[in-house]
Amino acid sequence: MKTTVFLVFLLSLTAFVSCQKDNRRSDFNLGFEKIENGIPVGWSTFGSSDYSVGIDSLIHQEGKFSSFIEFNGDSPDFKALEFKLPENYSGEKITLTGFIKTENVTEGFAGLWMRIDPGIAFENMNSRGLKGTNDWGKYEITLDLNPTKTKQIVFGGLLAGKGKMWIDQLTLSIDGKNVEELLPIAKKEYLAPLDKAFDEGSSVVISELNSTTTANLELLGKIWGFLKYHHPKIADGAVNWDYELFRFLPNYLPESNLEKRDKLLVKWIDSLGKIRKCNKCLPTKKDSHIKPDLNWIESQSKLLQDKLYHIYNNRSQDNHFYIEMAMGVGNPVFTNENSYSNMLYPDDGFRLLALFRYWNMINYFFPYKHLIDNRWDSILKKYLPVFIESKNDLDYQLAVLQLTTEIQDSHASLTGAHKIDEWKGKYYPPFQVRFIEDKLTITDFYNPQIKSAMTSKFEVGDVLTKINGKTIESIIEERLGFYPESNLTRKLLKLSSDILRSNSQIIEIEYINKNSLTKIEKLQLFTLSDLKIPEWARSKTPESHKWLDKSIGYLNLQTLKNDDIPHIMETFEKSKGIIIDIRNYPADFVPFTLAGFFVSSPTEFVKFTNGTIDNPGEFVFTEPLLLQPMEKTYPGKVIVLINEESISLSEYTAMALRAGQHTTIIGSPTAGADGNISQIPLPGGLFTLISGIGVYYPDGAETQRVGIIPDIEVKPSLKGVREGRDEILEKAIDVIYRE
Repeated sequence: MKTTVFLVFLLSLTAFVSCQKDNRRSDFNLGFEKIENGIPVGWSTFGSSDYSVGIDSLIHQEGKFSSFIEFNGDSPDFKALEFKLPENYSGEKITLTGFIKTENVTEGFAGLWMRIDPGIAFENMNSRGLKGTNDWGKYEITLDLNPTKTKQIVFGGLLAGKGKMWIDQLTLSIDGKNVEELLPIAKKEYLAPLDKAFDEGSSVVISELNSTTTANLELLGKIWGFLKYHHPKIADGAVNWDYELFRFLPNYLPESNLEKRDKLLVKWIDSLGKIRKCNKCLPTKKDSHIKPDLNWIESQSKLLQDKLYHIYNNRSQDNHFYIEMAMGVGNPVFTNENSYSNMLYPDDGFRLLALFRYWNMINYFFPYKHLIDNRWDSILKKYLPVFIESKNDLDYQLAVLQLTTEIQDSHASLTGAHKIDEWKGKYYPPFQVRFIEDKLTITDFYNPQIKSAMTSKFEVGDVLTKINGKTIESIIEERLGFYPESNLTRKLLKLSSDILRSNSQIIEIEYINKNSLTKIEKLQLFTLSDLKIPEWARSKTPESHKWLDKSIGYLNLQTLKNDDIPHIMETFEKSKGIIIDIRNYPADFVPFTLAGFFVSSPTEFVKFTNGTIDNPGEFVFTEPLLLQPMEKTYPGKVIVLINEESISLSEYTAMALRAGQHTTIIGSPTAGADGNISQIPLPGGLFTLISGIGVYYPDGAETQRVGIIPDIEVKPSLKGVREGRDEILEKAIDVIYRE
């Protein structure tokens, strides 16, 4: 179908349909009475494969059946039953009620869960879930509704850890009325998803990438993204903007005359139709922390300038098909973005789309664009040849990975890149290595049985100098560009986890032992299942709290639960000091509860920047958040332990604790990636993340990339590693005892 015909067809259709319902009651099968292939009809599962999910005809609360989740594997994680509500409903509160029975639930909990997408509300009974063995009991969770923002409501049952749970007779109600008897909200039907023209491929071939083609594609990428986030017709979901790129490219690619090129672009823009005058569009605030960067428009022809500025001055407002801001937080939620997971190696057009999509998402909605070392405006041109010249799926995945490193954000992990995982190696070393005093050092062994059977005599504290004849320094230089982290220390931490991986089961290691002797040994590598790393990690799981030297309280946020804090603080009330270890990721959200014990009056500790749909690229500061003091303020010293493994919520918690009256932070700078995350889908079934809001101290000081800076810097030493000491903890104890 010709582009113009297709566009006229789409634009002539109405985007709204009325959702007609009769008075018959819906049947969502919330009692698990309808069964098909051993699974309740309408239900699905997600989570670890170490669990079984099924129907029980012998144990049930009512009716003939219940559903169960049972752990029967080697590595406890979680498994969930889920039901996706097919419609959206009006109301204030939504309540999920259900009956649960458990048997021997350990190392986790069983409970109900419910989520309102995108990022509106979530509850999984984490802090009040069932443990051990319990007979049938009735439980419920309630969330606030936001019908105008809600895309989907999902709920079900969840088992985390070991054991077995049964779930039966669920009821979903809104403001006290059963959802199955309610009429859903009239649903808006968007036109963009109806366009299937390029589902099997773009048919775009970029045969030559010369300087003219590169410049033209760079401009097209910027205009395509500008229109995507500003033009009202695209915001309304009236066109599939990915596929409109593919329709435009065949005529655009061959054009080398600049005047004709610009006329093509203007004609393309005009094909979207006239836009109405915007009476709500406001100018960028003078006190905005980051202002939209539209300087690139200034270097265009007057024809293009006039067209683009007209769109900017009459840009879309409020709702947008491709972008929302998460309720209550403000990080971007990239909606209706297809990851095209059927294309493991996307063609030229889809690879170009991946670059255009990511560049514009960062350009308009990344709160830390101003902190990127390489000017973001230059990145599109830099990566055009990298993406276009990718010859296979590995090349493409590495191109995406390198692109994500440019934003220098430790949240920017890449998932779905299976070829990269294969490239890194399927075999792993039997020991953990970390950079200690800038030297790659053995710090622990994963599997004691493998260690005892090893013929090579590696020990904790040995310093590795070469791998298969290559120096560690040369390997760092070669691979560091593939780690999207906020700072060098965090890059080295992530690299250390992969540096010994290989697709060969035997590698050669040169190392220096504790006697300063240089040795060369063959090292056998193993599969992850052989190493039993989950069991090793569980063996390292710390107590949430304990006494040190009978006068110092110790808290570890890796296992500390919010509900336990008041009792623990009462226990530690007369201690000489409290050490709070955040060299980990917290098990619960504790900043306000815990830090509230260390302030005696309302105390500012953080403020944020949020982007906006109404003026993409603008970020403004929020008002600072306050810690509210608890009834009793802890009078002793508070020491907080941090290092490069402290990331995101760990860093946010450290900021809250730093506001305390007698707090000292000890350790080394953190990961430098704070703020709620936002997911970016990319062609090829790839997904990456960004920090979605800016996180700052009340005075405006940055935390991104620099991390939380300790008051007293202490790092592990080679001597300390060899002696099995925790030198950061030792320093904390010393500071507490020091008058």
